[in-house]
Amino acid sequence: MASSTSPLAVLCIAALLLSSAANAQLSRSFHDSTCPNLRSIVREGMSNAVSRDRRMAASILRMFFHDCFVNGCDGSVLLDDTSSFTGEKGAPPNQNSLRGFEVIDNIKSRVEAACPNTVSCADILALAARKGVELVGGPTWDVQLGRRDSRTASQSAVTANIPSPFSNLQTLTSRFANKGFSANDMVVLSGAHTIGFAQCRTFRSRIYNDTNIDPAFATERRANCPATGGDSNLAPLDNRTPGVFDNSYYRKLVNRRGLLHSDQELFNGGSTDARVQLYSNNEGAFRTDFANAMVRMGNLSPLTGTAGEIRRNCRFVN
Repeated sequence: MASSTSPLAVLCIAALLLSSAANAQLSRSFHDSTCPNLRSIVREGMSNAVSRDRRMAASILRMFFHDCFVNGCDGSVLLDDTSSFTGEKGAPPNQNSLRGFEVIDNIKSRVEAACPNTVSCADILALAARKGVELVGGPTWDVQLGRRDSRTASQSAVTANIPSPFSNLQTLTSRFANKGFSANDMVVLSGAHTIGFAQCRTFRSRIYNDTNIDPAFATERRANCPATGGDSNLAPLDNRTPGVFDNSYYRKLVNRRGLLHSDQELFNGGSTDARVQLYSNNEGAFRTDFANAMVRMGNLSPLTGTAGEIRRNCRFVN
């Protein structure tokens, strides 16, 4: 019998092969001799940040995702605009939305004091994202190190790669497949929305226009998100346990209480319903699969060897 390979599978395989070649030089022990206190510095910096503002765990995790999904995990999201390029911070998915840059700046300054010109901003962000998840009760995973920092950034690439909160399931699946992730990977990585908040402008159309939403939930959310105005008003992505990394996010999707349109698309009579149902009933499976997917996330097209540079300040090229 003749066999065929779907275009989606081809995209996933190609992206994974490229990622495997690029991350061959990454290693968990990469900085063990050159910066032995790296992990303790990141741990202290993130512990202080999360103790002051528990939202910061979600903010740094989201920053890491937005870095890796745009030209790989290269620290480009951290760069400020220059005369030669327009950075990623001002792109629509990031503008007035990404936060926590000062946390990475603080950690980087301490790392530079201990180990000058040694550890990239990209590696620091990867370690900080993991530590943030741990601090709010989430799983841990091995962070491979040895990334280098990009010397440029692309605002247009952000919009082209980052999924929108208004996306349908087909668009979401395509965006993740372009990075080598399966639909199951997409569902588990979306579980990062078990922590963090969203602005009214990102879910207004959901609570006023969508029909696949629990009416009581829509009414509750409208109280802080009027039909006009209040664009920056915040609501928790998971209002049951907003500061705890657990599987409540999936239980809310099953009950049609997803805050974002793109979230509820994962459980809306489509191909990903079964995976959402699995994680809603099995937190252990969610935690294990999330940790494994985050390892693969961190391996997206890193700069290694002599590519890029080790920035001294994460906001500027050297």
